[in-house]
Amino acid sequence: MKAAIIHGMGETPVYADFDAPAALAGHRLVDVRASALSRVAYAKASGKHYSSTHRFPFVAGLDGAGRLEDGQRVYFCLPRAPYGALAQQCLVAESLCTPIPDTLDDVSAAALAIPGMSSWAALVERAGFVAGETVLVNGATGVSGRLAVRIAKHLGAGKIIVTGRNRAVLDALREAGADVAIELNAEADALAAKFAPHLEAGVDVVLDYLWGASAQALLTTAARALPDDRALRFVQIGSASGGEIALPGAALRAAPITLLGSGIGSVAMPRLLESMRAVFGAAQAAGLAVETQAVPLAQIAQHWREPSSGPRTVFTIEA
Repeated sequence: MKAAIIHGMGETPVYADFDAPAALAGHRLVDVRASALSRVAYAKASGKHYSSTHRFPFVAGLDGAGRLEDGQRVYFCLPRAPYGALAQQCLVAESLCTPIPDTLDDVSAAALAIPGMSSWAALVERAGFVAGETVLVNGATGVSGRLAVRIAKHLGAGKIIVTGRNRAVLDALREAGADVAIELNAEADALAAKFAPHLEAGVDVVLDYLWGASAQALLTTAARALPDDRALRFVQIGSASGGEIALPGAALRAAPITLLGSGIGSVAMPRLLESMRAVFGAAQAAGLAVETQAVPLAQIAQHWREPSSGPRTVFTIEA
């Protein structure tokens, strides 16, 4: 079968022949139709993700849309190594396949899956979000952050605050349901001053896609600005602005702040898939959609790059 094969750490996938998987008890053979290039898939293939095994060669790709042997359309994730989603076929545990509703085509489902799931799981599974609460999305101008705003609105957020550097996208998010937009275009002290009045008014949940300087400013400012009757659940989802911050221990002692992570490992796979089903079910009503760029898998070498906040690259695979 044709597949996108990784031969070494940091190497670009090669479109070539790879042995097709054989049937295995408890697993399904999936004929892949579409698979989006995600930050996690890119980092894992590059050997930089915490789940990377560094065993080569293997087929790239973590998830996608495809068909089972009986023709049922499914979303699938975490194919059994060395098979990945960027191939004509892969082998997936039966428990990691879930039906795709007829309202979503393969490319749309593949594009929506991971960023939609990340927001839903962070809010529902990790933060224990309750309708009426105030949500701050730090890094809302990326694909996941934009979906997070719509998901928070759909789930009944009382107030939504968004941050980011792209003014045009921030303005569009106001139209999509955000109540307050904060530009991340200032040094630490000025950034803290921007955050302070909103934290003083009370923020219940932060969904953080950035980490780095803005997350540090949010946490240290919350330590002195949160009202006595509000507790903050800070959910760390992505690290687009850096992998580490300098956080004084006193910041966590001075205020009721709970630090949480959300992702593969911190949320059990059955619960992640439940979040996925919820996202697919709410896609139409909540207006959950992702701008995509569909590309044949044969062109993977020309389109293999770390994902940006623009259209999601979705590789399409012919049977």
